[in-house]
Amino acid sequence: MSQELVFDSKLNSIKNFAWWFYIFHGISLLFTFGALSFIPLILSYIKRREALGTFVYSHHNWQISSFWIYLICIIAGWIAFITIVGIPLAFLIWGCAWLWKAYRLLTGIMALNNNQPIG
Repeated sequence: MSQELVFDSKLNSIKNFAWWFYIFHGISLLFTFGALSFIPLILSYIKRREALGTFVYSHHNWQISSFWIYLICIIAGWIAFITIVGIPLAFLIWGCAWLWKAYRLLTGIMALNNNQPIG
């Protein structure tokens, strides 16, 4: 059974913000390896309250958790990088973390475009 969503201007605005946050996270991932993702992270924390009770709320949570898990992986890579032996492991961790975050962003934006919750 399919569920029909009724979009008013508020829900459409909330969805557009989440969409732009995905885009900003993606641009940050491509050009700064996620270093500037803290900007859409802060905005997601601010806008998440407005999305409470809608499918968009799950997208803000998805973006927030993606940021923190990615940050933990980057820190783990730096810890491995400190040792000479761990340098190859660090690059493996960073590469896998980058691919994982790209997957999360693409999965999230596709679900958002289909008006589906994520997570």
